Amino acid sequence: MRVTPPQPVAVRPATPDDVAWLASCALAMAWETEQRRLDHATVAAGIAAGVADPAKARYFIASTADGRRAGTLMLTTEWSDWRNGAWWWIQSVHVDPGHRRAGIYTALHRRVEALARAKSGVVGLRLYVERGNAGAMQTYARAGMVDAGYALWEIAF
Repeated sequence: MRVTPPQPVAVRPATPDDVAWLASCALAMAWETEQRRLDHATVAAGIAAGVADPAKARYFIASTADGRRAGTLMLTTEWSDWRNGAWWWIQSVHVDPGHRRAGIYTALHRRVEALARAKSGVVGLRLYVERGNAGAMQTYARAGMVDAGYALWEIAF
């Protein structure tokens, strides 16, 4: 398989004009990684709420040199009393299949890592990944992330 060499990638915060595109990414990611069909209206409303209120979430979009949106991620925060600081959680990662292995996630990751390192009180980056998603795990390892040794448990309402 021939891998396209990395092209220049621009990363910017999402705006309300990006909500529909972000919702389509979330639906595609949920199906690809978990074979879950999500309700479009609920997802779009959730993304719109996050875009409108950075305390809920911050979305970033990576675009190719010709301006096409190619990937996204969302950041949320979690307070750590153990560290007296905030973890930034990388969530809702999606790179368009036609742009994978072209530096899109790397550009997104580098941008949020630089922001996190520059922000006082941020103690690190975390994310969760489906156990069977080996490709994503390899990508995150290349970005310098390691398995934190936790399992995720929940009660969904």
